[in-house]
Amino acid sequence: MRAASAAVLALWLIALFSQPALAEKRVALVIGNSAYKNVARLNNPVNDAAAVAGMFKKAGFDSVDSRLDLNVVEMRRALREFGNKTRDSDVAVIYYAGHGIELDGTNYLIPIDATLETDTDVLDETFPLDRVLFTVEPAKQLRLVILDACRDNPFTRTMKRTIGSRAIGRGLAKVEPSSPNTMIAFAAKAGSTASDGDSKNNSPFATSLVEHLAKPGLDLRKAFGFVRDDVLKATNNMQEPFVYGSLGGNDVALVPAAPAAAAASVDQDATMRRDYELALQIGTRPVWDSFVAKYPSGFYADLAKAQRDKLAAEAARIEATNKAKAALEEQSRLAAEGAKAAEQAKAAEQAKAAEKARVAAELAKKAEEAKVAEAERLKTAAMAKAAEDAKIAAAAQAKAAENAKTASEAEAAEKGKEKAKEEKVAALALPADKSDQAMTVDLPRSLQTELRRVGCSTAAIDGKWNSAAQKSLDLFNKHAGTKLDVKVASIDALEAVKSKSTRVCPLICEHGLKADGERCVKISCEAGFVLNDNNECVERHVPPTKRDKPRREQVQSESPRPRSQASGQILCNMQGCRPIARGCRLKTAGRYQSLAASQIEVCN
Repeated sequence: MRAASAAVLALWLIALFSQPALAEKRVALVIGNSAYKNVARLNNPVNDAAAVAGMFKKAGFDSVDSRLDLNVVEMRRALREFGNKTRDSDVAVIYYAGHGIELDGTNYLIPIDATLETDTDVLDETFPLDRVLFTVEPAKQLRLVILDACRDNPFTRTMKRTIGSRAIGRGLAKVEPSSPNTMIAFAAKAGSTASDGDSKNNSPFATSLVEHLAKPGLDLRKAFGFVRDDVLKATNNMQEPFVYGSLGGNDVALVPAAPAAAAASVDQDATMRRDYELALQIGTRPVWDSFVAKYPSGFYADLAKAQRDKLAAEAARIEATNKAKAALEEQSRLAAEGAKAAEQAKAAEQAKAAEKARVAAELAKKAEEAKVAEAERLKTAAMAKAAEDAKIAAAAQAKAAENAKTASEAEAAEKGKEKAKEEKVAALALPADKSDQAMTVDLPRSLQTELRRVGCSTAAIDGKWNSAAQKSLDLFNKHAGTKLDVKVASIDALEAVKSKSTRVCPLICEHGLKADGERCVKISCEAGFVLNDNNECVERHVPPTKRDKPRREQVQSESPRPRSQASGQILCNMQGCRPIARGCRLKTAGRYQSLAASQIEVCN
């Protein structure tokens, strides 16, 4: 009964573990609007929608709804019906190709019957992007919206503005999803337009999507990176797709990676090991016979045979022990009954033979146990070796992934440098229709503007590379540590000055002013202090008054005046000394700051 119950349990466990894992549910809605009624027809949205829908079907999506040329009612119904399908889905994708418009920072998708005579009609005749995001919101793992709606919008040329300040952008506006695991892909970066392509093929964006998006195991971020590179190359860097939103650290692929080639054999070994462990729990000979019949060869088959031989040896030992016990009992019976010596000898011989059989059975059992122990040791060693091999393989795979990641990052960095260089050259390059004279004039003006920005020039910005401009560039060389040629206004000089984000030359102020941040302010001294030639506040010097002069100095300054003489007096001044005329005399005129008396000649 116990053996039967164990067998039923084993079969139930095998059936349980052999059930496949449930696959995730993926749904997609594809909309292509080409036949607009009030503006010119678009060539490729219908073709692009057909190609993208075919890609989703080939990728094994559970549901792919393809809708073409929808008016406002049909578009509302399509979004509502698709919203019902996303409620129990894991991945939900909406692809839209057609016209779109941006109004006051909000993006709208335009049905084919829209008129949009005024800017307020946008609110009534179109669908905001938030309505599309609301449709994919119930998906559990990934919500993806792809908008090939950045084409040049003809509605903006005829649309009347009810408010002059209302902004209607070119292309679509930047958007940041509020829900996690949500991505929004634009065919062109916010504020720019996308190419519709020619009428015989698909748009560059749709062509690259079909090529990369459904690759098995390819992460969405890498897939859209490949799409970006392809579109930039196809449009000569005129159109750059962009992705908004964020995902977690794990790879997210629309199509799962293909299983490894050795998965079948690994699953077979796992099944055999699981069955062996179940048979080991039951431990009966019929179970081992069944296991060997199902798996006639292999490592676990050898273990099962050893277990079966061990059970057989144990059965033989028990049987031999029982026979020896019976012989001893028979010998005791005969002795007790006074049997003849011959019968006793015979019984003794039988008991001896039974004992030998028992000993042989014990030895056989020990030998089988040793075999089983050796088999278990080999099993443990094999499992350890397999684990070590798996660890080495995982390390090698991780190293290869790290090398691939490093190479990818290096390539991305190189591309970023090339792109920055191209953008810098494009920013400095003048249009082809401008003459060389215009380039010569524009470059000095730009360099004068940048020199003033970094504080190295105060001269007028007139586009003339004169001595004042050369002096400003020489001042920049001095404070920036560069060796630029000051005689000409060059592109190298313009790039060097543009690279400085803050002031380079110090702020120089006139006498009586001092630097305060980026401006000069007047220096104010406290009461009793004055400003000297070095722009420093020093204590004011007050000369002593007459009453404050020392007594000795007063006595010295008030020395006896020369008496008037009729003759023989000498008058000395700055012209020299001479005798006074007859009938004249000397007179003291007054004192000056030098404290010396001044004498003059007075004649009657």
